Amino acid sequence: MDTDFWDQRYEGRKYIYGVEPNSFLTRQRHRLERGQSVLAVADGEGRNGVWLAGQGLRVHAVDQSAVGLQKAMRLALDRGVTLRTTCADLTAWDWPEAAVDAVVCIFLHLRPEHRALVHRAMARALKPGGVLILEAFHPAQLGYATGGPPVAEMLYDPETLRADFEGLLDIDLLEDGVVDLDEGPQHGGRGHTTRLVGTRRRS
Repeated sequence: MDTDFWDQRYEGRKYIYGVEPNSFLTRQRHRLERGQSVLAVADGEGRNGVWLAGQGLRVHAVDQSAVGLQKAMRLALDRGVTLRTTCADLTAWDWPEAAVDAVVCIFLHLRPEHRALVHRAMARALKPGGVLILEAFHPAQLGYATGGPPVAEMLYDPETLRADFEGLLDIDLLEDGVVDLDEGPQHGGRGHTTRLVGTRRRS
């Protein structure tokens, strides 16, 4: 799923994943404080980054699709919030280190040769005590037709995520289960996801 794939997917004025935030993210709102800095990873058309900005957070959205980020900026303008954006390949980006209070990663799926490296870069981007909020499709999602890559190796179970973040995060929540998706025309209906909340270790 290269840049051309996502640019073509995001073409047009319609927001293919909707304009409302991910429901798991909204349930973690209590972990975030106004004024904190947040890195919204693979934020696409901006629904999550714009919502976070509306909660009074300072949001830096990063995505490989310039088309998606243009729509994110339009959504931010419509909602009257400020959003900083960077167009970058996450596998080659010069990630910040110990720089942000939170990282939000919703439905980013990477191939095995990149997955752990990018996940660990996300964790290292956190200040000590910073929080990572992540949701991705579980391998059982292959039994549903409601979104996500149709490739088992790009889907994550809890054991995979625990191993990726070992030594960097204290795991506050790690679970998987069946959920009802209502996130635009590309993510709607019953699905199976894995969810993680972790805190960057202070030492």
